[in-house]
This record gives sequence, C-alpha cells and structure tokens, in this order.
Amino acid sequence: MSIRSEIASQVARVAQEQGKPLAPLTDELPLLDSGLDSLCFAILVARLEEVFGVDPFATSEDAVFPTTYGEFVRLYESVGA
Repeated sequence: MSIRSEIASQVARVAQEQGKPLAPLTDELPLLDSGLDSLCFAILVARLEEVFGVDPFATSEDAVFPTTYGEFVRLYESVGA
C-alpha cells in the first residue's frame, strides 16, 4: 500500500471512530476543513507512527505543521515513511 493510500485509510478510520464527518480528501483540502479536530490529528499522527515507524514532527526541529491534506501527505513522503 502506498503512503498516500495508507494515510487516507487511517484518516477515514479515525474520522469514523471519532464520529466526525470527513470531507473528500483532495490535495487542496485545508486540514481545518477536513472534519477532523485536534484530538483526531493526535490520534492520526500516533497511528501513522505505528504504521510507518516515524513521526515527521518529532524528527525535525524545524517541522512546520502542514495546512492542506496534500502537504500532510508530502510531509510523510519526504521522511520516507
């Protein structure tokens, strides 16, 4: 499974578990408009760390939180998740 498809799967799983309506995942989708709240993102990042074995927010001192879904995916792709 590709990084992008694994992230999409985990996003959908977290949204469903937390009872959040999920917007269609496009690269341009602002994360604030995705339907996920801060708890959902914390769960998502922890799950992705389990899956990929890396937390890109902890591995880089200058990591900036992405603002769109596409930036979020590219961040994981850039660390070789």
